[in-house]
Amino acid sequence: MRARRLTGSLACLVVLTLTAAGCGLSGGSDEGEASAGGCKVDKGNVGSGKLTGEVKGKITFQTTNLKKDFGGFFDGVIESFEKANPGTEVKWIDDPGDNTFTSRTVADAQACTLADVINVNSDTATALTKAGYLLDVATKDPGASKPFVPAFWKSSTFKDASGKSVHTALPWYTGGIVLTYNKDLLEKAGVDPQKPPTTMFGLFADYEKIAKAADGKYFATMANPVWRIPADWDQMNIRTLSADGRSAAFADDPRTVEWVEWMAKLYKEGAMPKDSLSSGNDPSTLYSQGKVAYGSTNPSFVRFVKQNSPSVYDKTGVGQQPFDALGHTTGAPQYISVAATSKNAPTALAFAQFLTNAENQTAWCKDPNVVIFPTTTESLDDPFFQKADGDDPFSEARKLVAEQLKTATAYQTNLSPAVQNAIVSQVQLAMQGDKSAEQAVKDAQKKANELLKQGS
Repeated sequence: MRARRLTGSLACLVVLTLTAAGCGLSGGSDEGEASAGGCKVDKGNVGSGKLTGEVKGKITFQTTNLKKDFGGFFDGVIESFEKANPGTEVKWIDDPGDNTFTSRTVADAQACTLADVINVNSDTATALTKAGYLLDVATKDPGASKPFVPAFWKSSTFKDASGKSVHTALPWYTGGIVLTYNKDLLEKAGVDPQKPPTTMFGLFADYEKIAKAADGKYFATMANPVWRIPADWDQMNIRTLSADGRSAAFADDPRTVEWVEWMAKLYKEGAMPKDSLSSGNDPSTLYSQGKVAYGSTNPSFVRFVKQNSPSVYDKTGVGQQPFDALGHTTGAPQYISVAATSKNAPTALAFAQFLTNAENQTAWCKDPNVVIFPTTTESLDDPFFQKADGDDPFSEARKLVAEQLKTATAYQTNLSPAVQNAIVSQVQLAMQGDKSAEQAVKDAQKKANELLKQGS
């Protein structure tokens, strides 16, 4: 249940060594075989031409940390699919989504054991698409786009090893980006919870006020810039990559250096826990303990707080994440992909489309324990998503996201984990005082370009 900012992607914490060499897609042999990502597959899984074959047999379906809270729902979806398609069997695997998620997913792909149908975020989809491990659903089913809002369908485009844009995912659900904060801690620092800042630097200024008022007793936010790159830059309308995605461009914008300077100053002044600079932990635990003023930007984060810390939930406020120069928010959809290495691709694709159809999206997104929205046009027309009532934090989050979707675009910069890690590492050095912000940005762009040139 993640996207980069939706739940704080961990994909960027590891460097993938997937390159075009030995990967990608190739034509078939006389024996009816082809290759995808170095794995032998059926010829129908790759290349041009619609996917054909019977919908029957066994497949595996992998989600990320959903079974505990939504086991009943997905068991019902699987049962309905199997009933509608006699002779099929879906085995559900629920990955814990810990900090080894991406490395394990990549290892599965390289071992040719990737789940047939898998829930991925944009980071993982970017890496797996480049290496040739995901089915091009638009090619294999020319009508695949019909149910989806055009902006969300467009967001499911990723580049293969040659740089060609391909649709290797179905948009599943999306969330907005909100500020979640402890009203008591903000008021102690002289920050008005009723007037959220409209710019990223305005938010940073509030972080600074909290650092000065807290004097180390609590913090404003977490330090690791992995949670903010490139999300903050997208919102500030800083172009992280060139239009063709083949080179880095963020160092060309002077605001990037200013952003890094702010991060370094905030870290030095104590706005962030010192031990969180390289930690993969998001704010969830510390926020629930009342030790961090701002929580996750994931709207469903408020469910976590409500369940784990009712006293902090009562103090929680929800506000609009700064629109900044972009002027609106960006969607960060979760996706469902089909493995190009699937031995039963027709069944896998059929289940992926069944899972993401309007009926099932509407049913799940209406669950009272989540603040997520569907990506199909039919679902979004449902009155449930057009009207939101209540004044508790959960209802406030739902109302904000509903309003955001009226103007949101599904645009977000897709960086490979290797490139993102290279940028983050340089920013961390600046935050530690090991180099200037200007030098860190310059070095980050140089390293990013070296990796992009290598196809990483």
